[in-house]
Amino acid sequence: MRAAVYLGKDQIEVRDVPDPVATDGDIVVKIHACAVCGSDIRIFHHGNPRVHPPQIIGHESSGEVVEVGRDVTKFKVGDRVAIGADVPCGECEFCEAGIGNNCQINYALGYQFPGSFAQYALLNKLTVDLGPIHKIGPSMPYDEAALAEPLACVLNATELANVKLGDTVVIIGAGPIGLMIMPVVRMLGAIKVIVVQRSEKRLENARSLGADVAIASSKEDAIARVKEETGGLGADVVFTANSSPETHRDAMLMAKNRARISLFGGLPAGSSIELDTNIIHYKELMVMGAHGSMPRHHRKAIELIAARRPDIRPYISEHFALDDIREAFELTESHSAMRVVVNPWRTDE
Repeated sequence: MRAAVYLGKDQIEVRDVPDPVATDGDIVVKIHACAVCGSDIRIFHHGNPRVHPPQIIGHESSGEVVEVGRDVTKFKVGDRVAIGADVPCGECEFCEAGIGNNCQINYALGYQFPGSFAQYALLNKLTVDLGPIHKIGPSMPYDEAALAEPLACVLNATELANVKLGDTVVIIGAGPIGLMIMPVVRMLGAIKVIVVQRSEKRLENARSLGADVAIASSKEDAIARVKEETGGLGADVVFTANSSPETHRDAMLMAKNRARISLFGGLPAGSSIELDTNIIHYKELMVMGAHGSMPRHHRKAIELIAARRPDIRPYISEHFALDDIREAFELTESHSAMRVVVNPWRTDE
């Protein structure tokens, strides 16, 4: 099969590799779509301690089951499935408590386990038994199903942040996954959604998808503007959906007393900022992280996509063949597109 193999920092090569073969508890999925995530870009440029080259990366995917091991009963050949990222080990304290995204081993597809920037993906027994693999209906396009993974991450973050009726929510970062937060917090009862972003292009996307206020932080003081939009008090909930450490400090200055702050976007390794923790103390802020999701979030995300709540189609803007994965990465990094999807069986000849 053809696969995009990560070989080390800034090195990825599309090459022929052996076709995967399912053993007793495994399945093989023919991958029809795999979206490019910001974490794929971070792996490409900076590496990751859980990714040992050579490795196939990519974890927002969907496809068709083409082979099942003899012990597999959950899936059969021909099943259409969406595939997430985080795989619980099933044995540790966190997995037993149902919060496998906090597993200390932290297995994930496209990390320790081969990912989906390939024509086929082998999903091992642990992933089949406990991981985020869920059947999708015959009418759900594969491209849309692949975005169940980032939407699942949004569901985890909004759940932890306890978004509730009447909240004003600020989202710092208008990339595709940041903008996915908007319809979810609306469903949870937010009455005002403010999006902060440097890029005017991405602010256009925010406006078209229903942001009440879109603030260009490159042109005005975003903290002052948020205060202005909230009667001087600040927002009830702030999400940092970006890779800039400085926005963590900004979030605390934009927040209302007793607000919830979700540090949602992952940062490059070694990132740090100076932080006045008195802000947290005197404003009684609740600051939390949000990392990945659990299989139940992935299942719920599929149900929401099927119901068009949200309509996921506007979040997909470009498609690439597997051979053009570098161009797909470059477009993702340019911040000029929404989610970029690689279709491993696509040919642009």
